[in-house]
Amino acid sequence: MSNPTLTILSIGDELTAGERVDTNSAWISARAGSVGVRVGEHRTLGDDRPGIARAIRELADACDVLVITGGLGPTLDDLTRQALADVLGEPLVEDAMAMRDLQAWYEGRGRAMPAPNRVQALRPASARCLANPNGTAPGLAAAIGPTRVFCLPGPPREMEPMFIAEVLPAFALDPESAVRIRAVPTFGLGESAVAEQLGELMDRSRNPVVGTTASGGIVTCRVRAAGHPGELDALIDETVARIRARLGPAVLTDNDAEDDGLVLVRVVTGLLRERGQTVATVESCTGGLVGEMITRLPGSSDVFAGGLLTYSNALKTRLAGVDADLIRQRGAVSREVVLAMAQGGLERTGADHALAITGIAGPGGGSDDKPVGTVWIARASKGSDDARRFQFRGGRDWVRQWSAVTALGMLRIALSGENQALLGQTDGA
Repeated sequence: MSNPTLTILSIGDELTAGERVDTNSAWISARAGSVGVRVGEHRTLGDDRPGIARAIRELADACDVLVITGGLGPTLDDLTRQALADVLGEPLVEDAMAMRDLQAWYEGRGRAMPAPNRVQALRPASARCLANPNGTAPGLAAAIGPTRVFCLPGPPREMEPMFIAEVLPAFALDPESAVRIRAVPTFGLGESAVAEQLGELMDRSRNPVVGTTASGGIVTCRVRAAGHPGELDALIDETVARIRARLGPAVLTDNDAEDDGLVLVRVVTGLLRERGQTVATVESCTGGLVGEMITRLPGSSDVFAGGLLTYSNALKTRLAGVDADLIRQRGAVSREVVLAMAQGGLERTGADHALAITGIAGPGGGSDDKPVGTVWIARASKGSDDARRFQFRGGRDWVRQWSAVTALGMLRIALSGENQALLGQTDGA
């Protein structure tokens, strides 16, 4: 017996117009995948009754379970229940229990139920309503041939508990078959370079299969193994070991369970904490981004001494002690100045390490020898320092983001005792 396949259909003009991001599909996929359910497709449609009906028919023919989110509200553009009734060829009928729950929901808040909300108690004749203790929109469960169909409300705080309570138990899972995923985040290489070095490990016919995703400067290798539950850890461990051998110091960690965009920060602060050390920042073009990233983590006060925001040349001198003549001679965006900024931060904060950034984020301010995207980053520690020139591409926000994460990457290299060139690094003075 193989585990079932799941398709997700998300409904809403706000999704197709880009006004809101569809986080429901990602959440459902992760939750379903963790119990061995294979997700075959995500699809998004606007609030169009005939279009929704066509999609339901098509998708129900190609999966075991179809989950539809959104379109269950009380307004004229909420059309999921009507489209499902069209597919089933059935009338909408009022569900007595759902109506009682709706009335109780409003009574419990001291309000009369608005007349338009009565539509939320309607269901296709052969369907059943799913209780929603967290809102006014009941879910729906129906069958189209052998395919189970579940319609869930769009708000995540209503959808997620309903999925756990009503949809997960509907999967007939094979106890001899499971799926396990491990994330191996890397930093310092581009996604194409990672893929090239992984080579045949990314062959889609392998088990485990390895894929890559890039976000916020981190390229994550996702190792997905399917098989008997007792064999999965060994399968994944062997592939992860091969990934680490090929990517070397670019691998941040090989047992990452979180994917919150802060893996590099967690690795760096963890290394600092192990050593009982602190870091300070001296930031110009990034405007405090490095400090902001570090302080997103609770408990960061034991490793983050603080930061100097030296956006102007005058404050580079006043706060970080950079010689004004040095700035005039070499320019604010130079090796000499960024090293002086880092050394000044080290001396004036008493931290064990200091990170300094100065650059041209754009859109103006560049020159032939220092075009927009030129950034100098320095790391100063007690007894050593390192300054590197980078050329980052993209708009102003992208240059600033890359500069901030790369500064953390440079500190991580030093703390790990590694020698690694980083993406965007160039030669130059």
